[in-house]
Amino acid sequence: MEETTIILMERNSETGYLEREVNSYTLEENGNLIEGIYLVKEEDGEVVNLKLTTDRDVEDDEFDSIYDNYNMEEFGEMINSIEEVDDTYNPTWEIKLPFIENRDMFQDKLQQLVNKHKEILDKAEKSI
Repeated sequence: MEETTIILMERNSETGYLEREVNSYTLEENGNLIEGIYLVKEEDGEVVNLKLTTDRDVEDDEFDSIYDNYNMEEFGEMINSIEEVDDTYNPTWEIKLPFIENRDMFQDKLQQLVNKHKEILDKAEKSI
């Protein structure tokens, strides 16, 4: 697998426009599972919205089965919340997590999240 560089942008919560680059992060593996990422300033702090998907186009008959077998609870306290995104071509999940100012710490957190997602996704696909 090759490294993936992720650029985190701040999104204006009123206009929806990406306004400024927050930082960039390099993931050693599974970066291809990230469909999108942005930061939003909320009343209680800065929150990162991370969309994770599959590493391949899934067949129609696999789509619902992957959602049914994907155990979102395995993320535990690593994240604030997770939701299925229904209007996508492949199964996709939107995760919300607190932003960490320290670049290395946040990069490690992203790597842990995508690795955990890959692990859960692999289990879901094996169950089909």
